[in-house]
Amino acid sequence: MRMRCSILLFIVALWIAPQPTFGGYLTLSGQRPLVLGHRGASGYRPEHTLAAYQLAIDQGADYIEPDLVLTKDGVPIARHEPLFGATAVNGVPVSTPNEFTTTNIFDHPEFASRLRTRNLDGTNITGFWADDFTLAEVKTLRARERIPNIRPGNVPYNDLFEIPTLQEVIDLAKAQSIIQGRTIGIYPETKHPTFFQQNASNRTHPGRFEDIVTGILHANYGNAAAAPVFLQSFEVSNLQYLANQTDIRLVQLISGASSRPYDFVVAGDTRTYGDLVNPAGLDVINDYAFGIGPTRDLIIPRTGNVLGSPTSLVQDAHAAGLEVHAYTFRAENNFLTTAYRIGTTLSDFGNYHDETLQYLQLGLDGFFTDQPDRGVLVVQAIPEPGTVVMVLAGLPALLWAYRRNRTLAVR
Repeated sequence: MRMRCSILLFIVALWIAPQPTFGGYLTLSGQRPLVLGHRGASGYRPEHTLAAYQLAIDQGADYIEPDLVLTKDGVPIARHEPLFGATAVNGVPVSTPNEFTTTNIFDHPEFASRLRTRNLDGTNITGFWADDFTLAEVKTLRARERIPNIRPGNVPYNDLFEIPTLQEVIDLAKAQSIIQGRTIGIYPETKHPTFFQQNASNRTHPGRFEDIVTGILHANYGNAAAAPVFLQSFEVSNLQYLANQTDIRLVQLISGASSRPYDFVVAGDTRTYGDLVNPAGLDVINDYAFGIGPTRDLIIPRTGNVLGSPTSLVQDAHAAGLEVHAYTFRAENNFLTTAYRIGTTLSDFGNYHDETLQYLQLGLDGFFTDQPDRGVLVVQAIPEPGTVVMVLAGLPALLWAYRRNRTLAVR
């Protein structure tokens, strides 16, 4: 009797549960979402260092992401912005640390005369600019944590690591692919392409940013869509240019809905990112890109630091044939919505797992995270495709066991 009741309850539970999708994950390909090491494992090491990329690989990231800027001699290096340090923004002094200071440049008096004010995408910044330094000079600098107040655990690693080149990041990914027995991809971003195009004469190697990057990628991976590479940008015209230069998969990054790609600003194009993510805009993106990389707020909006209702962006993008790789998922309370914070210390880790799962269950094809180890665990928590099918397949065995138990009881 007890077993019969258990089976009946089991069948009822399956009947009233939401009907699963049996074709696989809700991703466009049906495969599990990709874990993308955002600037490496930047939650544990200073961002854009070989140490951060190595740790991301060790933690299970599928791809590592170097933001790229150019040196004076035209070498792509990994930095979030084309500056090593800043002292003022729009004429207002800024203290250190700040978002533009990610090296020990202020400990190098030999470079003090390089400080100057330039315009970066409409903002005047006084600082030390990457394209005012040769690669040899860059290699004398050391990386520092960008947000030490939120990531004090990264501070002990300050001044230990060089600024890596794109080639060094590729070499690491290739070497680790052999060592770890799995393919580790790279996901470079061309940072501020309009800025580098407008300032080409400042460099001794004035070649176009996109050509320099694709030349390196083709030399290492070939010109193929199957290469373990995604190439991304927040601007549009440079991706459209790249679509005619390479078969490597391109991703259109998407910022807040009301903001505009800077190349649109320069060209007088009034369209916003919001215009790019409506169905008509997504169809245009599909003409030149493999996918989109939206801010996660376009997927589940946050109002008053509370998660709202999901939008249709993931489904709309998939309908247009585009993958969706969202950014950025971080474990510190500082970056989590109120319901998922644990305690009140902003640098402490909160409930990253459950908040991130809300997004992945919508069908994200990939997600950028500062803590790849935690991202891997969230992916593992998504119900495996066919899990319910396997359970249903086990019903005959349960019924057989019930009948056998009943027969034995009668005997």
